[in-house]
Formats: sequence, C-alpha cells, structure tokens
Amino acid sequence: MGTTIVVAICIGIASLMYATAGQAGGTAFLAVLTFASLPAAEMRPTALLLNILAAGYSTWRMHRAGAVDWRLFASLSVPAIPAAFLGGLIVLNGRFYYSLTGALLILAAILLAAKGSIKPVGESRVGMWPAGVIGAGAGFLSGISGVGGGVFLAPLLITLGLASARGTAGVSPPFILANSLVGFAGTFLAGQRIAFDVGWYAAAAILGSVAGSAIGLRWMSERSTRLVLAVILFVGGIRLISR
Repeated sequence: MGTTIVVAICIGIASLMYATAGQAGGTAFLAVLTFASLPAAEMRPTALLLNILAAGYSTWRMHRAGAVDWRLFASLSVPAIPAAFLGGLIVLNGRFYYSLTGALLILAAILLAAKGSIKPVGESRVGMWPAGVIGAGAGFLSGISGVGGGVFLAPLLITLGLASARGTAGVSPPFILANSLVGFAGTFLAGQRIAFDVGWYAAAAILGSVAGSAIGLRWMSERSTRLVLAVILFVGGIRLISR
C-alpha cells in the first residue's frame, strides 16, 4: 500500500507539471510506472488510461477558453487515430517493449530539453501531406508505447512552423485524448489489462491535471518545467532500457 501511495503522489506531481506545460503526461506516467516495476502487459494500458483522464480535463479547459484550433486538430487526428489503434494492437515482448519505450522516453526528454531553444517561425495552415505524416507518426507511437503523442507532436509543429506555441498548446490535449482513447481500445483487444491499483493513480492524475491547469505558468516558468520533466523522462528511460 505504501508503494502505491508513493507512486500515486509521483503521478499527481507529473500530471501537474505536464499540465503547466500544456501536455497530458503520458511519457511521465510511463516513467513513474517504471519505478513501480509494473509488468509490460499492464504498463501500457495503465499509462493510456491516465492519459485519457488528464487530457480529457485539459481538453475541456482549452475548449472553454476557445483555445483549440479544431481544424488543425482534424487535420492531424484523421490519420493519427487509425495509426494509434494499429499501434495499440501490437503487443511487444517485455524486453523489446522496455527497450523501445525507454528509447522513446529518452527521445522525449531530449525534445523537451531542446524545445526551449526552438522559436516558432510563424503559423500557417497545415497541408494534408505534412499533417498526415506528423499525425500518423505520433499516433502510432502513442498506441504502441502508451504515450499520448503530444510530446512528439508539439516540438514538430513548432519546429516546422506549422503552428505557433499558443496554437500547439491548444491542439495538443484533444490530440492526446483522441490517440489515447483508440490506443487504449487497441490494448484491450490485444488482451492487455490495467494495473490493480489504477484507482489511486487515476485520482492522482486528475487532481494533478486540475491543479496544473489552474497554476499554469504563474509560479513556474515553462523552461523550468520542461527541464525537470526532461530529467524524469531521461531517468525513466534509462531504467526501462536497463530492465
């Protein structure tokens, strides 16, 4: 029980910190669940469920504030949703799953750390071809690993000048929510199940998302948040690869 509470607290903190940066927290959830030593068959669906809860609340908040570009969301999600479902159906053996997901966490850490030096070059309408490639790629990674895809989507949109930082922050939560939902469905069809203690984790993820969305960047700079998260992801990725 003690370990469950500690893991839940860590999930809540991760959810809060991600919410301040406009993300749901899937990569951090995976990193935290790694420290709990969950089996590979439980880790992916559990992380996706927590992502659904955190991204669901963030989407609601963003929509109420009128910050979601639904046209951009549609352009990215149409190719991403089937790709996420396909990724969710693929079940990797424990060793390969840990190695692949660990590498993705390390890559996400590098992207988050590097994002501070990226400046948006302007905002433009996303064409069908780049939207298809970016959306499908992020969606597939979401389903196969248990990551919502937003941590890969945001740096790509900003780097390629396809959306401003503000526009990216608005479209990320619904994108993560959509991919996590179909990825979660795919994991269930593949025979994977959520962790026994998921109730504690779910409550922590929601509370963290609520608090993080309310706090925003009032007391914590975006750069500081990214760097702390990058450290968490990097350590979690190393731990996964070494399992």
